[in-house]
Amino acid sequence: MPSPTGKPLLDVLNGHRQSRPPIWIMRQAGRYLPEYRELRTKAKSFIDFCYTPAMATEATLQPIRRYGFDGAILFSDILVVPDALGQQVSFAEGEGPRLPPITSMEALKGLSEEIDLERLGPVFEAIERIKGALPRETTFLGFCGAPWTVGSYMVAGKGTPELAPSRLMAYRDPAFMDTLIDRLVVASTAYLIRQFQAGVDAVQIFESFAGALTPDAFDRWSIKPISRIIAGVRKAVPGAKIIVFTRNAGVGHARVIETGADAAGLDWGVDGRWAAKTLQPHIAVQGNLDPLTVVAGGDAMLRGIDRVLEDFGGGRHIFNFGHGIVPETPPEHVATLVRRVRGQ
Repeated sequence: MPSPTGKPLLDVLNGHRQSRPPIWIMRQAGRYLPEYRELRTKAKSFIDFCYTPAMATEATLQPIRRYGFDGAILFSDILVVPDALGQQVSFAEGEGPRLPPITSMEALKGLSEEIDLERLGPVFEAIERIKGALPRETTFLGFCGAPWTVGSYMVAGKGTPELAPSRLMAYRDPAFMDTLIDRLVVASTAYLIRQFQAGVDAVQIFESFAGALTPDAFDRWSIKPISRIIAGVRKAVPGAKIIVFTRNAGVGHARVIETGADAAGLDWGVDGRWAAKTLQPHIAVQGNLDPLTVVAGGDAMLRGIDRVLEDFGGGRHIFNFGHGIVPETPPEHVATLVRRVRGQ
């Protein structure tokens, strides 16, 4: 059927199945592209890159020019939210983000009660620039991190194996964790609303650390806060289209339906046949190719693509990876992937 909006990815989020799924890739603007690596050398640091509208715009557009993806995702980082709450964020080369750990109510009181949207002004300027430069058929995605994922960085001050610092904090001082999560729900809601106002068509909430949580903790620290964000965004932006990606959540992916999201992002460990039966009748699904198959290329990649297409071909589907593309990925393999998904 003809596309009601002219944007196939947005149509899927609006409830319209496509004969071939629209495609975008998490971290599609990034280090696997030589043009991105060249651009990155012009920024003093990664956080400066995120806050420079011209660079963020160029990075967002690069994979659209090269591959013609159906979705463009804003180039930024989930940690601009704690930065805009007053927790200084930096990135150590080759090591990842660094923040002064927040591990007490007293330390949390040192942060702002509300997100500083002026601090994020360069992000919204980038959105406006990108919006004006994208092809008409390309769906423009904004994003934020889920409160549990962002809060885990805020508590530990960096990425940590198995999220031990934030999990221990949640067990030892659940009142503190409640307060931190509540702060992030309010901040993330305001941030996403402003992204819609600046021009994005839809947003994705990244719950990258869902797999660290027990079922009860997943409900308390992930599903319920995400549900509150979605309700808050839609109060200001009726009908806002929202994807929720809960990495390593297992059967907990089905809980995404409860949040009111329009699509559930699936990691590569999810059985596609289970998801097609359990989720797809109720919600669009996104995913879930293993990124390493695209590094390998050849038959492994083609079999992986065809498996995803077969698993989800009976309902609403957005083709994506089960997590972000890795830097070692040959760009020519991505071109082959796009052609295969589109039946070219």
